[in-house]
Amino acid sequence: MMYYLKAVYYSFPIQLVILYLKKFQVLLIFWFILFSTFNGGFMHSFGADALFMAPEYMNNVNALSAGIVGAGLGAFIMSWNVTTFILFSRHFRFLATTTRPFLKYCTNNFILPGLLLIDYFIQATDFDRTKELMTNGEIAMMIAGFLTGFLLVIGLSLLYFYEADQTIIRQMTPLISNPKLFKSQFRSKDTQLNASRLIKVNWYLNSPVTVKPVRDVSHYSKEFIERIFSRHHFAAILSIIIAFLVLVLVGFFMDEPFFQLPAAASIFLFFSILISLSGAFSYFLQSWSLTFLIILFLILNLLYRYDVIDPTNKAYGLNYTNRAERPLYDRDNLLALCTPEKVAQDKARMLEILERWKKKQNAEKPMMLIINTSGGGSRSAAFTMNVLQKLDAQTGGKLMDKTFLITGASGGMFGAAYFRALSLMKQRDSAIDLQDHKYTDAISEDLLNPLFSSFVARDLVSPAQKFRVGKYEYVKDRGYAFEQKLNINTKGVLDRQLREIEPDEQAARIPLMLLSSVITRDSRTMLISTQPISFLMRPVFDSAKIMGVDPDAVDFGSFLKKQDPMNIRLLTALRMNATFPYVLPNVWLPTKPVIDVMDAGFRDNFGEQVAIRFMNVFRDWIQRNTSGVLLIQIRDRKVGGWESPFESKSITEIITKPILLLQYNWYKMQEYNQDDLLSVFEQLMGDDFYKMTFQYVPKKVNEGVSLNFHLTRQEKLDVANALNLPVNVRTFRKVDSLLNP
Repeated sequence: MMYYLKAVYYSFPIQLVILYLKKFQVLLIFWFILFSTFNGGFMHSFGADALFMAPEYMNNVNALSAGIVGAGLGAFIMSWNVTTFILFSRHFRFLATTTRPFLKYCTNNFILPGLLLIDYFIQATDFDRTKELMTNGEIAMMIAGFLTGFLLVIGLSLLYFYEADQTIIRQMTPLISNPKLFKSQFRSKDTQLNASRLIKVNWYLNSPVTVKPVRDVSHYSKEFIERIFSRHHFAAILSIIIAFLVLVLVGFFMDEPFFQLPAAASIFLFFSILISLSGAFSYFLQSWSLTFLIILFLILNLLYRYDVIDPTNKAYGLNYTNRAERPLYDRDNLLALCTPEKVAQDKARMLEILERWKKKQNAEKPMMLIINTSGGGSRSAAFTMNVLQKLDAQTGGKLMDKTFLITGASGGMFGAAYFRALSLMKQRDSAIDLQDHKYTDAISEDLLNPLFSSFVARDLVSPAQKFRVGKYEYVKDRGYAFEQKLNINTKGVLDRQLREIEPDEQAARIPLMLLSSVITRDSRTMLISTQPISFLMRPVFDSAKIMGVDPDAVDFGSFLKKQDPMNIRLLTALRMNATFPYVLPNVWLPTKPVIDVMDAGFRDNFGEQVAIRFMNVFRDWIQRNTSGVLLIQIRDRKVGGWESPFESKSITEIITKPILLLQYNWYKMQEYNQDDLLSVFEQLMGDDFYKMTFQYVPKKVNEGVSLNFHLTRQEKLDVANALNLPVNVRTFRKVDSLLNP
């Protein structure tokens, strides 16, 4: 028994795994991430597992989409084989004396790929059955599609290396078969081989079903063995170059849906690139790799500092060319934007819009509706659309007429902006049915695939491609891909510039929409509106009694007035409002110094803070001209902050708890602070203020919809069914009693 255990232990497949664990743990990070993702660990709350288990391609989850992901995994595994073969061949020189060394290496390097495949099929089968609600036949087709793509890539790769081996054999045969030539090429002074100090191999798989003992190669010179391996290395590197060129080609045609790969396939290709690059650095630079990377990093920093390169994302529509006229971002300039005179002027303009809104109502003192919608990716977008559709039906199709202001963050604003745009279209085309479920389906469609595909094929690989908004030119990146997919999903309804929307908001034909984002420099809010809103740049206060209240918000239109702010696309403003870290790029603005903005949720995930400030500014008008304010909050999580408590279940969590405390409780702290603000305003308004909250609560605890821009079939049903929860049914009744007493 011990003999067989030792034989297994000293077999090539086992020793390769030991080699990775001993010396090259960094490369195992990729495998750890994949195993963790498949099993619901890594980024589970953001739906990372769904991207692999139910891949979507051209809006369909089917055998074709699974086949593309299978091909991506095949490319990743071959990249792993190529890179590790190049890096570690000195530890298994016996392969140089076998026929087709690389193919034998792939055969023996099966443990990690094999375990990953088995795990994938187990998890994918369960996921597709429970989350995508697939039948056994559909699951079988998904597996067949995956295997087809996987085996196709593996087969083509092995065929390529088989041909490369044949070429190498033809080149080396004359040398090996001629003793005199062989002896003349490798002299006695050549360095002799030494055994690897990291692994010991006694057996290897000569084929998937046959085992051979390792041949002693100590009598060969080191130069001879390395000459054979170097020829295989060249073939391997050539395969990496070919794969890179394929990605460049994909990047050039990314605007076509055909080239927008499933997100999982893009991730596999991204990992393949990282592994290949790490292998290339180590192989060519060896001990100089770290030094080279540091120098490269310093050079890139210098090039960026002196504007030679610019990888930053832009707000599509803004003027970045007039550098001399860029506004100064400092205290004095912000204070100049909200002087008492400017605030009075902007308030007067807003009061005119309020009066126009009032004239549309059927009552002398109507109830004013203000809608807040929370961030939360596609789950929030879908839930917001569902709630607005039902509220619109309750009000006889008059929801948008009764609503004056919409605020919020991220996905919720996608749903609200889409519904508002559709309601405007209905004013001109009565055939539009705002309660049609196709609109919920549209706003729920996938947004992640083009984003990840663009990140890999455009942001990292392909040369910069340009597009224009008006007279200004921008680089296509994943931000552009995201906006284009959102535009396609919504059939072009949101493809408008702010200057096109301004007349409708000015005339009160549609509710005013405030889109915000957070300035990373100092966490102030950047408020985007078609109207001047200097009165929202700081809280209402009496300067004679309270001193030193600086602006904590910036009026986008006034601040960037020389950068053509009304030329910006609504799609871009929505993306700026939903810039989740790393998934979407921060948006850099043409200011001095340059500032960048990110997701509104970091400052006001529920849109309540800016709504309270607006109501406080116009409190006198509201009290004189309305019967009160109904604040409708649509949120993607429970009220009260009881969800997902931050617990310490391990030593690691105890150690990291102080560091992660703010991150885990950020939205809860926002809610507590905003409840406090709201209670103060409610006291000021008296009996004329109401708040009604609709909340998405998952059917099963701890199985809620993931926070991302991709929904599974089960998740879409879960979001739709949330409308029928008792807490939401009661809220609909209360709203109805207020609007229809």
